[in-house]
Amino acid sequence: MSVLPAFALTLAIVGIDRVTKLWILATLERGDAFPVLPGFLSIVHVRNPGAAFGLLAAAASPWREIVLIAVSAAAVLTFAWMLVRMPREATWERGATAAVIGGALGNLHDRIRYGEVVDFVDVYVGDWHWPAFNVADMGITLGIVVLVLTAFRDGSSSSET
Repeated sequence: MSVLPAFALTLAIVGIDRVTKLWILATLERGDAFPVLPGFLSIVHVRNPGAAFGLLAAAASPWREIVLIAVSAAAVLTFAWMLVRMPREATWERGATAAVIGGALGNLHDRIRYGEVVDFVDVYVGDWHWPAFNVADMGITLGIVVLVLTAFRDGSSSSET
């Protein structure tokens, strides 16, 4: 995979993330929800002022937002640097890295524009709820999982030279 298809994947994730978040913002008031699969999956409108899984959300520091924006921007730059340095044959790794970049850009946009991230997917069983997430989070998570799996696979790796 060349850099161009990876860039297209990044843009697709950012685009789908923006469209879904704009739909949530236009459709639901903050805190509203509707079930998709009752007892398991709902669409909600929640905001996360913190990092992944709400970490630092309760921190009252005025630096929290600045730090989270800086960390997100650094992650985008680091993964972009990794992407352009990967061998062309590293298809899975390039796709996964592009997904992480797309997710990080989607959430970075929210942090800059709203000061928090718009989340809307609520997975739950009974009273137990997984932290709400969004398309950007899916890109980041799936990208990291694929990067970890490709790093540990046996035999010849497509990123080896």
